[in-house]
Amino acid sequence: MNETTVCVVGNVATRPAYRELATGPSARFRLAVTARYWDRERNVWTDGHTNFFTVWANRQLAVNVAACVEVGQPVVVQGRLKVRTEVQGQQQWASADIDAVAIGHDLSRGMAFFQRAVKPEAPPTASRPEPNWETPRPTEPQDEQRGRDGQEQQEQGAGEGGAEAQEQRAAAVT
Repeated sequence: MNETTVCVVGNVATRPAYRELATGPSARFRLAVTARYWDRERNVWTDGHTNFFTVWANRQLAVNVAACVEVGQPVVVQGRLKVRTEVQGQQQWASADIDAVAIGHDLSRGMAFFQRAVKPEAPPTASRPEPNWETPRPTEPQDEQRGRDGQEQQEQGAGEGGAEAQEQRAAAVT
């Protein structure tokens, strides 16, 4: 929660290095951020001190950085700032890294054309039959009664039809 979020504008100083890791794609590049100020004595813009950041991108952002970002391009980077200090031999040095959340071209200094990234299709899964979510319709008591009445009438008709047939046969015999 107590992270330092920064937004820096600078130029890409090194070619993005892309790697496929076990945790997913990763890319990194160095970003040069130079402060500029107006020199009143000479009436010109003057470059100040240049800070260098190592920008880290992961997952889909890394794939897009590797495809789109080139040395010298102006970019805007937003992410979490991480400052590391290390000692090598008798020298101590510090490194400022940015774990990028978003990276884009600086449109105040040029043009870019956006193209939505195409996600690879997921491999097809084994097809399973769709479950039948419909519940059976409850039978109504009236329908049951009608069904019984109809069945009784058919049985009676069959019985009467049978009796009439017997009488006709008896009359034919006599």
